[in-house]
Amino acid sequence: MNYISTRDKSLKFSFKDIFLRGLAPGGGLFLPSKLKKYSKEDLNHLSQLNYNELATEIIFNFCSEEIKKDELSLLIEKSYSCFKNKEVVNLKKIGDINLLELYDGPTLAFKDIAMQVIGNMYDYLEIAKDKTVNIVVATSGDTGSAAIAALSNRKNINLFVLHPHNKISNIQRKIMTTIGGDNIYNIAIEGSFDDCQKIVKELFNEDSFRAKINMSGVNSINWARIICQIVYYFYSFFKLKNNNVSFSVPTGNFGDIYAGYVAKKMGLPINKLIVATNKNDILQRVINTGEYKPDTVKPTITPSMDIQVASNFERLLYYILDEKDSRVESLMKDLASKSLFNLEKKEINKIKKDFEAVKVTDEETLSIIDEIYNEHKFIIDPHTATGVGAAKSFKNLGDIVVLGTAHPYKFSDTVKKATGKNLDSPEHLKLNMDKKEIFDIVGNSNSEVKNYILGKIK
Repeated sequence: MNYISTRDKSLKFSFKDIFLRGLAPGGGLFLPSKLKKYSKEDLNHLSQLNYNELATEIIFNFCSEEIKKDELSLLIEKSYSCFKNKEVVNLKKIGDINLLELYDGPTLAFKDIAMQVIGNMYDYLEIAKDKTVNIVVATSGDTGSAAIAALSNRKNINLFVLHPHNKISNIQRKIMTTIGGDNIYNIAIEGSFDDCQKIVKELFNEDSFRAKINMSGVNSINWARIICQIVYYFYSFFKLKNNNVSFSVPTGNFGDIYAGYVAKKMGLPINKLIVATNKNDILQRVINTGEYKPDTVKPTITPSMDIQVASNFERLLYYILDEKDSRVESLMKDLASKSLFNLEKKEINKIKKDFEAVKVTDEETLSIIDEIYNEHKFIIDPHTATGVGAAKSFKNLGDIVVLGTAHPYKFSDTVKKATGKNLDSPEHLKLNMDKKEIFDIVGNSNSEVKNYILGKIK
């Protein structure tokens, strides 16, 4: 399979190429030149598989030229052997809520599901066999720890994780800054997640620097992240055994819910994809009005969604704009030069065929956590609570699966504020919580980050 760019579909890259690069030349995002479309018979076959088998079948579509199917199966089995749940994820009924628990991995967040596979793919594809690879990633709280857990102590790999200083939860930060080996570098940027993400993108677009350090990336713009996330949409849909299923997804960078859109394009008959956001509501605004205009990032109790530049939205644009790469590039130029772009009415309507969007306030989020605890003696994290709140806005979408994106312990201060309850650390994390944190504070500029990286890899 060839891969193209959202801004230039004449480009042709292999899966290994895009796995290493992350970002396409010219700043676009990679997409497969075509998508597998499953028939009803295919879906019936897939519905009989366990999670690892299903992951093998779906992911193989995107990397069949580089990875043999039986070896991919072993890679996936190895990747998920560290998960608490044998089936990797768990669909649970909480009252009238269908909760898909995605946080049974080593760092208690859905990011582990893709990152563990990616870590093993670096080894399988021998990307760091002859030359050290320097991976640079921005995190709003969970990607960083998942990447560290997947890549710590791997041969010929260094990982540089940028997080916004004092803008993630204490436990998110502690997990990141206490679990890494000698190849891990935590960088606290004096700015927002959007600033961290901007710096990483700028570094990828500097060809000389990227080549000099043999740079790679594992942010949600890396296509390998998306293909791993597609799997749990299929899995949970099959578990419900109902053809009228929608999904409510807490999302900031649009990657997790975009995976659901790809699943739908591959033939999974999803009804609606509900974007659940906090007051950093750029996704709600663009879906409902067509105006994509980043605002100043506002701090909330759902810090992993404190994002105003939802990078993966560009991938949706490519399809909404009838695969017109020149139009995508034009809108991205408007965003760079005018700090906004606007979609036409017909384009908004195309998005609304598949998507709904709901903003959930901090006050509503706290109330939802408290309500679920009081009624069901079950605790959810604040991000998952926004997904519940968004789902409750709809009465006519059939079964709605809410994606549970993080373990509530990662946001125990917020949980205590909502419920009055103190949460105990999961057993495997207790070993790390008392360890000394290791991170460096760096100014909010790409030159300072470059100098930091160069200083560490000499």
